[in-house]
Amino acid sequence: MVGITRYKFIMKPDSDRRATAIQRLLSTKPSAFWERLRERRTLELFHRAAEGVPAYRDFLRRHQINHAKIKSWADFQQVPIINKKNYLRHYPLPALCWGGTLKRPLVFTATSGSTGEPVYFPRGEALDWQYSIIVETFLRQSRSGGPVLVIVGFGMGVWIGGLITYRAFEIAAARLGYPLSIITPGINKEEIFNAFRRLAPHYRQTILIGYPPFIKDIIDEAPERGIKLKQLNLRLWFAAEAFSETFRDYLAQRGGVQSCYRGTINIYGSADIGAMAYESNVSIMVKRLARRRPRLFTSLFSAINKTPTLAQYHPLFINFEAPGGEIVLTGDNALPLVRYAIGDHGGVFSFAEMEERLAGAGVRLSAELRAAGFSRASIAALPFVYVYERSDFSATIYGLQVYPETIREVLADKSWAPYFTGKLTMRTEFDSRQNQFLEINVERRKNRVAPPALRRKLIAAILQNLQRKNSEFRELVKYVQGRPLVQLAVWPAEHPQYFRPGVKQRWVEK
Repeated sequence: MVGITRYKFIMKPDSDRRATAIQRLLSTKPSAFWERLRERRTLELFHRAAEGVPAYRDFLRRHQINHAKIKSWADFQQVPIINKKNYLRHYPLPALCWGGTLKRPLVFTATSGSTGEPVYFPRGEALDWQYSIIVETFLRQSRSGGPVLVIVGFGMGVWIGGLITYRAFEIAAARLGYPLSIITPGINKEEIFNAFRRLAPHYRQTILIGYPPFIKDIIDEAPERGIKLKQLNLRLWFAAEAFSETFRDYLAQRGGVQSCYRGTINIYGSADIGAMAYESNVSIMVKRLARRRPRLFTSLFSAINKTPTLAQYHPLFINFEAPGGEIVLTGDNALPLVRYAIGDHGGVFSFAEMEERLAGAGVRLSAELRAAGFSRASIAALPFVYVYERSDFSATIYGLQVYPETIREVLADKSWAPYFTGKLTMRTEFDSRQNQFLEINVERRKNRVAPPALRRKLIAAILQNLQRKNSEFRELVKYVQGRPLVQLAVWPAEHPQYFRPGVKQRWVEK
């Protein structure tokens, strides 16, 4: 067994040598290595936090936990879970940090506040540096080489996405000596289109970064601006939400992305602790295999009619558990988090467990990877985490939950693309007799008008998909005997009511 002490040096982000060591581990170490490291690294952080973080020391005392008695992974499962309510909002901010102080170089970002009052999180340089390892992996897997133009289209305010992504690319480029240039227009579409026109033609590839609906807007509007995306060797970097493989295929085709495996990536991140996990060539392949094999999908993700994000994570930096389907993380930061319920739902697999599930469905992962042109050295046997959108991100009608994904699948069809952007907001409403119906607000494309007949066809398509995906909804249609269950409202492009440009799309309005 390899001791954790041998790899302690990797945790300090102050040397190119450490990044090189990590890349070597990624290309050589098997699943069992990462599982041992995952457990030992997590236990080590738990004991350090129990002694060095005043708030966590008091939290354990209140729950009558003596950290010295937590010696095994089984013991660790008895440690109580923390969350925003019982921990982050219960203690003053300095007490939540190492040594009970904020007197060190820090950068603050905040949660979006979508599920409550915003919480501010401090971070040091370590999280930016850890994110740069993901950036380096993405840069290395390109076959085009440099120079590269990176366009950061995340918001550049108090939110974490824009600033930490900018820093991660900057750190990775400096470490590699890579010919990479960065521009940070944020959510300003005009500046992004200007960068496409005036800067991108000077580079061998362009990486466009942003929230999935925002990137779709850019790609859909580019031809109308006279921009030929297929000449720019575009690669796409997403974060903040899950999306289907149909959505990925649509953007890849429209944007001229050469390979979905090498040219797209989705980051599972948070203001709480930065970039936590990332889509890899393996995770994208598994997700696409599962799309074509319902039995495999159910084996991996259970029979839920939603699309998860499937990502790999670095046990050197963070750990995930999923007791009862609730995502719980442990990771170091200026404000360390131990068994922290972030509010998401999903599950975890080791790499070996993933291979076993695939084999059970008749799929040999190694053969699939070779067929797609990936060498063993390009595959990291890191563990996986899969994440569904939060359970409160759904609308309820007659006691049934309806998820935006079912509607988004319909809007992603090419039949509707000339008229609608694909963004929507759902809400439950009542008619004059207090009968429930699902109000679906959709955004139309600029300078396009959807005739009434097309709207009726769209409603019919949505109803059909709801019944196909949800047996309870099929029974509901019979129950209401012709009463409208879905009503459609079409809004102008970028209307501030539901479609303010550049921010995270609110798929559900409570």
